[in-house]
Amino acid sequence: MPHNLCFICMTDYVLERERKLPVISHYDIVVVGAGIAGTAAALAASRHNKKVLLVERMYAIGGLATLGLITVYLPLCDGTGRQICFGLNDEFLKLAISRGYEDKYPDTWLPRPSDEHRGQRFEVGYNAQVFAVLLEQELLKAGCTVLYGTFAAAVIKKSEVIDSVIIENKDGRQAIKTHAVIDATGDADICAMAGAKTAIFPDGNPLAAWFYETAEGKTKRRMLGAADVLSANPFAESPRRIESKRYSGVDAAEVSEMTIASHKASLDEFFKIGNVSQSHSLTALAVIPQLRKTRRLVGNYEMNASLQHEYMSDSIGLIGDWRKAGPVYELSFGSLFSDAVPNLAVVGRCISVSNDMWDITRVIPPSVVTGQAAGTAFSLCNDLRTLDVGILQNALHDDGVVIHEREL
Repeated sequence: MPHNLCFICMTDYVLERERKLPVISHYDIVVVGAGIAGTAAALAASRHNKKVLLVERMYAIGGLATLGLITVYLPLCDGTGRQICFGLNDEFLKLAISRGYEDKYPDTWLPRPSDEHRGQRFEVGYNAQVFAVLLEQELLKAGCTVLYGTFAAAVIKKSEVIDSVIIENKDGRQAIKTHAVIDATGDADICAMAGAKTAIFPDGNPLAAWFYETAEGKTKRRMLGAADVLSANPFAESPRRIESKRYSGVDAAEVSEMTIASHKASLDEFFKIGNVSQSHSLTALAVIPQLRKTRRLVGNYEMNASLQHEYMSDSIGLIGDWRKAGPVYELSFGSLFSDAVPNLAVVGRCISVSNDMWDITRVIPPSVVTGQAAGTAFSLCNDLRTLDVGILQNALHDDGVVIHEREL
């Protein structure tokens, strides 16, 4: 046994010997999770000349949008052809299709649809691998440090503020000193570590198994199971249910069970057409569980679905409802943090929203809006309680974000 590890066996637990952890670096901002939201946050902060570390447990950028094969960039519009998401959202979508696209791209969209195409919803299917590498290149170009194969294992607080993030990877257990942390884990993991109040989605997640299959010279995304899509949604494909069991997404054994079930469902469906051959191949399998709603922050403000078209004085940008045409929401800055941990922001699918709003904010456009806002906010101030929201809004506006619906 290595000399620095000594475990005392007890009846119900083991006690690890206390040890000093090396502080390997200092960063202005540590972003945990390199999904779309975390990438937007890290890129925004880096472009505002902050020293940023992006920590990712996998070995590619993009999270569900790439590794999870949820390869649909849902609308930047309100479902009627009116663009409402700008800033990094506009940039990311154009980047995703800059070297070609897979499906559902209306040629009339960019820069804006003509009157004759008004009412056409804009979404696009992109290549996951190409998008992941292009995002990685943008991060490196901006000066962001990306650390793959790394878990955030704990945080160290001084009073109410996070002082350090404890990471684990091939180099062992180490500490990163930081002024601010952005939780882009998708599951509010850092919030839970830091003692911020969180809530678990009560209904759990259905099993999903999306994969890519090549047959007869064509490659197609196959969708088994999905999030809870409204049956009245005129835009959504309706993947058939695989099983009735629901998964919370915050229990390791349960997530493993879900992942194994997803693998089996994908393989069973693939073999329905036939075995592997030169004309039939399982091209890509999701390498992370396709969870949508797990655990979220309970923050200073809780967005809910009744707030469509409402003016929010602390808005950080606009989003639509990907499930239907019409609604527009101004996202509240207060949904990104809690005064309990003022140098911690939450982005992506685990921001502070009600259960009825959660399905709206879990997709790519809201993830980018929240990520860009959090990265920009921490480029201005480490204590979100004291940040002048007007200054943040001006900075976002300078970077192309439309803050209020009346500006459209």
